[in-house]
Amino acid sequence: MLSPGNLRSYLDFEKPVAELEAKVEELRAMGESDNAVTVGDEISRLEVKAALALKELYADLTPWQKTQVARHPQRPHCLDYVNGLLTEFVPLAGDRCFGEDAAVIGGFARFRGESICILGHEKGNSTESRLKHNFGMARPEGYRKAVRLMEMADRFDVPVLTLVDTAGAYPGIGAEERGQAEAIARSTEVCLNLGVPNVAVILGEGGSGGAIAIATANRVLMLEHAIYSVISPEGAASILWRDTAKAQEAATNMKITAQDMVRFGVIDTVVLEPTGGAHRDPPAAIAATGEAIDNALSELRPLDRETVRRRRREKFLAMGRTAV
Repeated sequence: MLSPGNLRSYLDFEKPVAELEAKVEELRAMGESDNAVTVGDEISRLEVKAALALKELYADLTPWQKTQVARHPQRPHCLDYVNGLLTEFVPLAGDRCFGEDAAVIGGFARFRGESICILGHEKGNSTESRLKHNFGMARPEGYRKAVRLMEMADRFDVPVLTLVDTAGAYPGIGAEERGQAEAIARSTEVCLNLGVPNVAVILGEGGSGGAIAIATANRVLMLEHAIYSVISPEGAASILWRDTAKAQEAATNMKITAQDMVRFGVIDTVVLEPTGGAHRDPPAAIAATGEAIDNALSELRPLDRETVRRRRREKFLAMGRTAV
């Protein structure tokens, strides 16, 4: 759990909880005084009150508040899940065409003893690492690397796991010149054509084609407070109202939450997060995600290649055809 005294870890709507936990920290600092017993009782009372306030707050988050949680800087990212769930990870780099893209992590590893191909967006957790990984916004070479690894996994009959956490593909001029749209389309096509099972997990943000390029999977899992959308709320507000201040309204109308996605049949499973979000207890969030991934792969392993491919295609073709 994050330190209650670290106010930078709190979002704007968490201020009531922040104040209570700050008081707890102040009282703990007084713990060596003569009235330590009285202070201890007060600490216990405030901790219970803060936990209850946090539970009530997170039980009814708005779509915009979920967007803020999904973007929380201390939320566990791709490499946290790789380190927490996989063993014998061997990273592979480069698209064999232009270069390496650190925004997309890729390689082979073992998940609970079984071989797996792992791909994911990495946002970074410090200024230096965020710049290195380009805030998780992949360039064409990142998606071409994903294509290379998925095709390799398919050749050797290894399931594919993708961890999605991106605001979208990088929109820079250089990326467009190198064929960003084609790279995304090609990656999506390869996902659909895989004869091995693939499972995708939306960890935080699942933004636009940058997400779908590696999330076109047999099973799509989504963390409870993640978001999944064709465009960011700010981008939608800018287009529809020419006013990014309407991002909250856009988030509500776009239906971007995990609960919306499972209702519309876009995803298959919502992975519950610890109270207060994954950033408050990363090990618990990672463990719960691991269980969900294991369950999904267990359902898919007995299927033959043609059935895996056919069911994946049928799943995506059926989206939007059934009244909700």
